[in-house]
Amino acid sequence: SGRERGPRQFCWVSTYRTGRERSLSCPGPVRRHPAGDDDAKQANSDIPLDRLTISYCRSSGPGGQNVNKVNSKAEVRFHLATADWIAEPVRQKMAIMYKNKINKLGELILTSECSRYQLRNLADCLQKIRDMIAEASQTPKEPSKEDAVLQRIRIENMNRERLRKKRINSAIKASRRVDMD
Repeated sequence: SGRERGPRQFCWVSTYRTGRERSLSCPGPVRRHPAGDDDAKQANSDIPLDRLTISYCRSSGPGGQNVNKVNSKAEVRFHLATADWIAEPVRQKMAIMYKNKINKLGELILTSECSRYQLRNLADCLQKIRDMIAEASQTPKEPSKEDAVLQRIRIENMNRERLRKKRINSAIKASRRVDMD
């Protein structure tokens, strides 16, 4: 596999291809990206591009001398509250989970600069949106009765230990006091 060169080396691009996919690993979870010019076409199969605001700007990521000439960083934003292509409960959960990525106008903003190519960065942003939707769609499993009992016992033991330490600390401080009679 070849490493992208330049002062800021963020990604590893594998030269090994399987079919129409190329492996690209960036900081964070490893994702599979489609290769070729149709990166964005394959990556947006379930996300309506007409509802997204897509812009490109100069990247601080890989690219070598080219990094100062080409707008390769992809920025994707959409208004979360009016995104009717996402189910309402999922939108509400996303608003809570990703509140740091939402601006004052209510837009969810995602950026990617792990590649020197615009379309790969756009595909990465769209994959991030898919991952966010999938994570927000998961329902937490209900704890069994045994798990609930164990949790309650642990909380009771922690409280008992905390109060015991508090009594010990109080006794130590009380012994330091000087009685003024």
